[in-house]
Amino acid sequence: MSSTQRSVRAICDRYVDDYAALDPVSATEFGIMGHESELPDYSPAGYAARAELARRALAEMAAAEPVDEAERVAKAVFTERVSLDVELYTAGLTSTMLNVMIDPLHSLRVVFDLMPTETPEHWAAIESRLRQVPAALAGMRVSLLAGADNGRVSALRQVSKVADQCETWAGLGATPGFFTTLVADGPDGLAPLAHAAEEAFAEFAGFLRAELAPLAPTKDAVGEDVYRLWSRFFLGADLDLHEAYAWGWAEFARIETEMRAVADRIKPGATVAEAAAQLDDDPRYQVSGRDEFLKRMQAVADDALNTLRDKHFDIPDRLMTVEARIAPSGGNASMYYTAPTEDFSRPGRMWWSLPADKNEFTTWREVSIVYHEGAPGHHLQIGTAVNQAGTLTRYQRLMVIVSGHCEGWALYAELLMGELGYLSDDGYRLGMLAGQLFRAARVIVDLGMHLELEIPAGTGFHEGERWTPELGLEFLLTRTVAEPSMSHAEIDRYLGWPGQAPSYKLGERLWLAARDDVRARQGDAFDIKAFHKQALEMGGMGLDTLREQLARLG
Repeated sequence: MSSTQRSVRAICDRYVDDYAALDPVSATEFGIMGHESELPDYSPAGYAARAELARRALAEMAAAEPVDEAERVAKAVFTERVSLDVELYTAGLTSTMLNVMIDPLHSLRVVFDLMPTETPEHWAAIESRLRQVPAALAGMRVSLLAGADNGRVSALRQVSKVADQCETWAGLGATPGFFTTLVADGPDGLAPLAHAAEEAFAEFAGFLRAELAPLAPTKDAVGEDVYRLWSRFFLGADLDLHEAYAWGWAEFARIETEMRAVADRIKPGATVAEAAAQLDDDPRYQVSGRDEFLKRMQAVADDALNTLRDKHFDIPDRLMTVEARIAPSGGNASMYYTAPTEDFSRPGRMWWSLPADKNEFTTWREVSIVYHEGAPGHHLQIGTAVNQAGTLTRYQRLMVIVSGHCEGWALYAELLMGELGYLSDDGYRLGMLAGQLFRAARVIVDLGMHLELEIPAGTGFHEGERWTPELGLEFLLTRTVAEPSMSHAEIDRYLGWPGQAPSYKLGERLWLAARDDVRARQGDAFDIKAFHKQALEMGGMGLDTLREQLARLG
């Protein structure tokens, strides 16, 4: 191997190419072109091949000497992230992941949302992937059973609810199958492939119910050891989990106090719930029709990009487009963002999961969500990294999305827009605070349920009892102003995806601490626009790594 091949950048770039070949679905999600007609091997052999690739790359990286500051940062990021991938695989958590939010099964379904349909070549890629769906699901089945043999099975709640989702995608519910809908406007000949894919999902649902469910534990809590590993993965930081739980309660109380003050301005003497109900009935915040809702959200996103540009952020032309879309049915995320492709031919997109029977919407909660998903949130952060071809490795630009870094930034972006005056309307401010309160509740409930912690005195909620899923749901329903349907779905999310939901608020906390560190070092010379530019252009990374790198940069 030549010295060029052993360089940090070369190792990173080669890893992207090799990983994309082994996991074409992730390649599409990351915007890496060239594998649009392929699906991964989800069997134990496929997971083992990806783990071995990671181990080889880590060994090469350990021997590589950075030639400049950019490579030094790239080595730190690569080593921290890929090492965690190996840890998760070794613990048996990667190949057995099954939850209602994001797992290999959901990625297999969602990847079709990201595939263009404008040309015959696009449809040829869809046709090829459709043919491979039954084999991909068969590989997953083998991996899940192999995990069960080693004592790794997701909780019964997740197994059962994922089976429900598979049946929705297969068209066994009230709506047509996902793949039938996908190919309805495509070329002739795809309907039988769509039907075969839906049959495969229906059969997979049957497997989950008949074979995996009897092996699944009824207890949802994963315990502290597994939780700590997932928390490190989602945050890129090693936290004192019990201190984080206590902080979550303090943050929840702080936001609750501010919300009461805003609610009183909206309707003197009203509770937060009463103020929220008044906003729901206010024509200023009402929208009729899904198209009109998307048009309204697109206008908010476009206005943010245009008014933030040059004044508060450096935003290149490539990032001036973000699209508002409605997500296909059958998922469990109310809102999500998908990154642009490497060449920006597919722009960044904000996706709303709207109930099929809903046609009337309110906007007071949604404005801050647009800032979270669009600019200055996910779109600006992820898009900036993708656009740094001259300084970041392809691995940093395309594959490093750390939940605490990314979601923490998006919550920080909401707060920032409040600081900049974009949320001066009390309705929109209450919407932002409602989201912030919900994220603080996630810290409490997620940690509380998985670690089975005691509810402290002075909280006014089942003091002295230990958290259960039932108490978690009651807390979300009675102490937040989220829609009840969302609260029910959130409990399933937390229990199947330990450590991810708290990464929003804990990530925001760490971003604010990083900004405070830089401000303290720079004093009067601190410039927030320069801080944003410096932090975003370093790309994604674990939050401990972020603070270390910012400290080195001054």
